Amino acid sequence: MTAAPPDLVKQRELVFSAKPPGQVEHALQLLSGVEGLKVERSARPNCLKITYSLVDYALEGIEQALEDVGFRLEGAALKQLGKRFTHYLEQVEYHNLNVPEWHSKNRRSEAFVHAYEHHLHGDHDDTPPELREYR
Repeated sequence: MTAAPPDLVKQRELVFSAKPPGQVEHALQLLSGVEGLKVERSARPNCLKITYSLVDYALEGIEQALEDVGFRLEGAALKQLGKRFTHYLEQVEYHNLNVPEWHSKNRRSEAFVHAYEHHLHGDHDDTPPELREYR
């Protein structure tokens, strides 16, 4: 697994449908050969525990790859909702990895000063100086 900050290392469960039988063992063999992906049996039936870095993988991609080669994952409505929420969270987290840090976050007054310099403010008068003193 790629060295990644602890908050980017995800541990999830893959829940397989009970039919066809033997899916869990076959998936365990298949996924064990994937670099950067740690796979182990779960205490729950029809489940595998996977650990991966969000830098390398996403749950949605792993599930889609398994379904593409013929595995059937659990399809209960509540389970599906939870998976979709997890997919969304991982997408947002991955997207935020590519966003540069806002450097003025700790220097708010400096950012305000720069913005204020370009803003018309105070007693700004467009009248030319020679006409201001006209009597």
